[in-house]
Amino acid sequence: MKISYRRRILIFLLSVFCLSVLVFAMSRLAPGDPLVSYYGDRAERMSPEEKDRAMERLGLNESMVVQYVKWVKNAVSGDFGMSFKYKQDVMKVIEGRLVNTLILGGVGFILTFLLALLLGILCAFHENSWLDRIICKVGTITSCIPEFWLSLVLILIFSVNLRLLPGSGAYALGQSSSISSRLTHLILPMVVVVMSHLWYYAYMIRNKLLEEIRQDYVLLAKAKGMSRRRIMYQHCVRNIMPAFISIMAISLPHIVEGTYIVEMVFSYPGIGTLSFESAKYHDYNMLMVLCLITGIVVIFGNITGQAISEAIDPRMKEPEIMEVAADGSR
Repeated sequence: MKISYRRRILIFLLSVFCLSVLVFAMSRLAPGDPLVSYYGDRAERMSPEEKDRAMERLGLNESMVVQYVKWVKNAVSGDFGMSFKYKQDVMKVIEGRLVNTLILGGVGFILTFLLALLLGILCAFHENSWLDRIICKVGTITSCIPEFWLSLVLILIFSVNLRLLPGSGAYALGQSSSISSRLTHLILPMVVVVMSHLWYYAYMIRNKLLEEIRQDYVLLAKAKGMSRRRIMYQHCVRNIMPAFISIMAISLPHIVEGTYIVEMVFSYPGIGTLSFESAKYHDYNMLMVLCLITGIVVIFGNITGQAISEAIDPRMKEPEIMEVAADGSR
């Protein structure tokens, strides 16, 4: 067990390190002038000597390796640098946006899989019925609609034409502490986040359940007089839970990506909008931290999902047990 945890920690740290190197190199090699982000239009009127001094002041005149080493040393001590665009500490800027993304992405993630599980059970229980066929067709259509197009349609209908719901922002001006204002601004983005992913995962759960229903133990349970509902909930649903949790873990990049797109369309002040701005304006320090936060969430989710799946289904540990036993016998 200790070997397993040590291996996971090592994989996590190695993955984060590789991600930081990749993002650091790509951001520096991307075309564009970071001085424009810091100095604005004044950067275009600078002389070559002034530009050199400005690059030196921002620490951008040294080699990429030296810059990365310095950044890592400062990051370890808790200093992630200053945002070129906002002229503030990177973490202070992110703190104000992170909560909004956690609300939208976190609640959207939970709702998506809760509804997907219920929808998958409903379709599997009523396999090939009119209800199953209607849900499958409607779900297939909704899953093919891009997030940005669905967002624009909802804004046009509910914000522009009906004027029932706000189409941008996370709360009304001066009402950041108002729960009702936040909830009304959250409805449309949340609908898009959930609807864009719901049927994709519900269909996977439906198929997993149908595979379980066709197993021999289900036929035996029916022969013993066990009700279909009891077989579904006490056996089939329970047996697919490791696969369900694995799907949740693997889906993190998919849902995070969708959440970022929704944030940009709705001008929702979250990490997604901030990531787009930092890439657009070459805000290196901001981009590094945002990519690392996203990467850490995704990597941690996958590793945690694997650990939970092994705890639920010990059979998933067998390859690892055999490997450890083989090492011990040598």
